[in-house]
Amino acid sequence: MTETDIPPSIENPDRPTLIRPQLTGVNERSGLTRMQVRGLTTATDEPVEKGGTDSAPTPLETALAALVGCEGVIIKGVAQAIGFAYDCAEFRCEGVSDLRGARGVRGVRPHFQSVDLSITLTTDEPEDRVALLIRNVEQRCPVMNLFKAAGVDMIVHWTTRPTGR
Repeated sequence: MTETDIPPSIENPDRPTLIRPQLTGVNERSGLTRMQVRGLTTATDEPVEKGGTDSAPTPLETALAALVGCEGVIIKGVAQAIGFAYDCAEFRCEGVSDLRGARGVRGVRPHFQSVDLSITLTTDEPEDRVALLIRNVEQRCPVMNLFKAAGVDMIVHWTTRPTGR
C-alpha cells in the first residue's frame, strides 16, 4: 500500500488521541457475566451444557460481534473520508477455536485459530474504488488488527452487489 492510497487523517499525527474504554462486570460463579458500559447493560453467558443459562452470547461470540461492529464503523468512516457511496454492508462471521486451550491443555492456543469474515457491500462503485476502501478498512480496523496481532488467521472475503437503482 502506498501513502497515496490512504486518505489523510483528520488527527494530528504528532499527538496521540488516546481513548480509555471501560466497563464493570460481575460473575457469581456461573457462566453468566453481567456488565455495565457507559450506562448500558450487557452480558455474556455460556450454553447450558457448559454451565451457563444460554441467555447471552458467549465471550467468543462477543469477540466476533466486536469484529463485525468495528468493521461496520470503520467502513462508514473510510467511505466518508474517500467519498465512497454504498447503501449497506452485510456480514457473516465464523471463528474456529480449540476448547482444549481454554481448558488448560499446554501448547493449544486458548483464542481463535482462524476467523472467516464475509462482507458484502451494496454499491455501484467501480472495482478500484472498492479496493481502496478495503485496503483502508483492513489497515484501520482496531479489532481486526488485534486478532491479526494475536496470530489469528484472518480469512476475509469481500463481495459487492449493485444497488439496483
